[in-house]
Amino acid sequence: QVQLVESGGGSVQAGGSLRLSCAASGGTFSSYNMAWFRQSLGKEREFVAIISWHGATTVYADSVKGRFTISRDNAKNTVYLQMNSLKPEDTAVYYCARDRTNWSTSQRDFNPWGQGTQVTVSS
Repeated sequence: QVQLVESGGGSVQAGGSLRLSCAASGGTFSSYNMAWFRQSLGKEREFVAIISWHGATTVYADSVKGRFTISRDNAKNTVYLQMNSLKPEDTAVYYCARDRTNWSTSQRDFNPWGQGTQVTVSS
């Protein structure tokens, strides 16, 4: 059973940067696409970015395009989210998840999920 553990969240001022990590254990990692989602207070969880199992293909939500970069290291069973030029509206709990399909950005196609890591951006 794969387990995902996120880390790297914290509090930063607008314009700052954070790097999130998601470490996988207990199962296959390198054969699956991986994604980041986020959920702000009072809002539904939303897609942020996805990376293919081989790392060559990435897709981003329009709201983070050009500021966030998703990457992975299959030797370390870890996926990353580099977040630059952070804005207050990026404040959310960030989750990583494994794609159960060939390619999807819909959260219903992802399992398992990590516990989440809080990112707070102040103005």
